[in-house]
Amino acid sequence: MAGASLAAECAPHARVLLVEAEDTPGYHTTGRSAAFWEETYGGPAVVPLTMASGRFLREGGFLSPRGALNLGQAVDSEKVEAFVETFSALGATLHLQGRAALEARIPGLRPEWVVGAWEPACADIDVAGLHQHYLAASKRTGTVLRVRARVDQIEREGGGWRIAWASGEARAGVIANAAGAWADELAQRAGAAPLGIQPLRRTIVQARTDPAPSDDLPLTLGINEDFYFKPQGGRLWLSPHDEIPDVAGDAAPEELDVAVAIDRFEHVVDWKITAVERRWAGLRSFAPDRLPVYGFDTVVPGLFWFAGQGGFGIQTAPAAARLAAQLLLGLPRDGLTAEIDAKAYSPARFAAG
Repeated sequence: MAGASLAAECAPHARVLLVEAEDTPGYHTTGRSAAFWEETYGGPAVVPLTMASGRFLREGGFLSPRGALNLGQAVDSEKVEAFVETFSALGATLHLQGRAALEARIPGLRPEWVVGAWEPACADIDVAGLHQHYLAASKRTGTVLRVRARVDQIEREGGGWRIAWASGEARAGVIANAAGAWADELAQRAGAAPLGIQPLRRTIVQARTDPAPSDDLPLTLGINEDFYFKPQGGRLWLSPHDEIPDVAGDAAPEELDVAVAIDRFEHVVDWKITAVERRWAGLRSFAPDRLPVYGFDTVVPGLFWFAGQGGFGIQTAPAAARLAAQLLLGLPRDGLTAEIDAKAYSPARFAAG
């Protein structure tokens, strides 16, 4: 999603080559996402990107209403109240919910869950549709896509770059590093210092349940970020909300994480898991401060970072890609990005001293 969206935003103004290591774009994190658009996801500093992207996603038909419910037990009451207060002040829509309201939204909710925060604006994202939108827009405006092109060499050539892979090479004035879990590795090939972008593994399980989830069941999350679940085509997608340090590669779920996901789910509702149909994992890559990185490297000229977008990279893609293209090409801000403080996401924040 990062590469496709940035290419689409740059292509009307520049010659763009999109270099993809796999057989097809979106094989890794983008193709494994259980993505939803949630105003609070990613924390307060990500809210401006999320809110700016929301209108684009709604008007493009990429969102389907879902709603989200953040659950807590009695001991979590103050935490839930603070959550509502913090994000409401930033423009998000949240409502405190008591036990009766929770029961009405989640049948079979166990009695210890007594407080919650309702987010009515939360919506499912058509991830494949959004990704294809950006790939198609990029192609229409002249982007050249190369697949099966894992970059193994980057070197300076005059005032620009020579980039090589097994079956070819290219020359460019600027490299946009949208390599996700491989972002630090790619930067080092270009002679830049790594920023400490860490891939973290997230596990998803698709299960049949008794009772089956209703189509209007909200996205349900623990206020302590230890589980979430949502319906999907008559099945349930559930996660232990894990963030396990991993290495860049083809992530695979661990049986222990699958078991934890099921156990935590069964401590929330009195439903039964009757079958586990699928399980998968994806890598979500974070900078040390958990904010994305958009901007030129502070030492290596012509290297632009578009990385560290964590689990919110899809829901923030429209605003993030537009902002990054403006920074990369020196374009003016527009209505989508006018209220975003780009300095908050600059790689300069990691510069020594």
